[in-house]
Amino acid sequence: MKVLNLHGVGDLRYEEVPRPEPKAGEVLLQIKAVGICGSDIPRVFTKGTYHFPTIIGHEFAGEIVEAEDKDLVGQGAAVFPLLPCGKCEACRDEQYARCSNYDYYGSRRDGAMAEYLAVKRENLCFLPAGVSYEEAAMSEPAAVALHAFHKSGVGQGDTLLIYGIGTIGMIIAQWARAAGVKNILLATRTDDKVNFAKKLGFDMAVNAEKESLKDLVDEVTEGRGADACIEGTGAPEPWAECLSNAKAGGRVVCMGNPQANMSLSQDAYWRILRKELILMGTWNSSFGSRENDWLEAVKAMHDKRLDLKSLITHRYALAEYKEAFSLMHERREMYCKVMFVL
Repeated sequence: MKVLNLHGVGDLRYEEVPRPEPKAGEVLLQIKAVGICGSDIPRVFTKGTYHFPTIIGHEFAGEIVEAEDKDLVGQGAAVFPLLPCGKCEACRDEQYARCSNYDYYGSRRDGAMAEYLAVKRENLCFLPAGVSYEEAAMSEPAAVALHAFHKSGVGQGDTLLIYGIGTIGMIIAQWARAAGVKNILLATRTDDKVNFAKKLGFDMAVNAEKESLKDLVDEVTEGRGADACIEGTGAPEPWAECLSNAKAGGRVVCMGNPQANMSLSQDAYWRILRKELILMGTWNSSFGSRENDWLEAVKAMHDKRLDLKSLITHRYALAEYKEAFSLMHERREMYCKVMFVL
């Protein structure tokens, strides 16, 4: 089968490897669509994976073509990419994102930028009728977005500020709209992403480099501040802006992966104290019997609360990987979700 195999930092190859054989408790998935996550860019160009070579890709969906249970053959599924140890305290509480010794498709073990992948049966999220493979391949960011949205605690009539108009930020905005959040403010630092958000119906999107975010928040909240802010860039300045624009007693959800050291000014730290802000961390998503962001995500695709196809700006074949990755790495043009369609 053809795959994208990372042999070292900066050494991604389109090559042929043996097709995997599913083991006990696994099914063989024929990959139909796989997204490039923002985390795949440093993984390929600067950080690497946990071993080489590694077939990358953790946002994916496909058709089951081999299974111990023959009734599963032909079904479509997305796949929760985290493989918990099942032994630690977090796993016993079904908080798998907090597992202390997890494995992961696409970084710690081979992933889905391939024609086939053997995956754990228990990690499958089956697709309802009418949900396309392209939509389903966005189950992972949709579930991560829902997890972060729940942490914000906002609902009908509230004001939510999302700093970062990437794929997850845009999906959070859709979850917020579906939940009846009154004011959904999106902040970024480029005009093209502002225009993209407005095209999808989010009129309160601003370029925070050119417009006063505080003035907008004050205007829509009559000076009270946002009920919650979600920081999605992993950069110090947007984090400080979120602390500044949250209301007294509000929440700031820290979501963005930091690319360097994060630091706060004395003034920003004072805001945490004097406004008695609640800081929440969010990581990955829930996939358990009591709480399952994935099931809710595919349900929302089915009932059209989420419109994920509108976020797919670029589609490529696996063989076109150089163009796909250079587009994102060099930021040659505006993109939201870049996807391989097989």
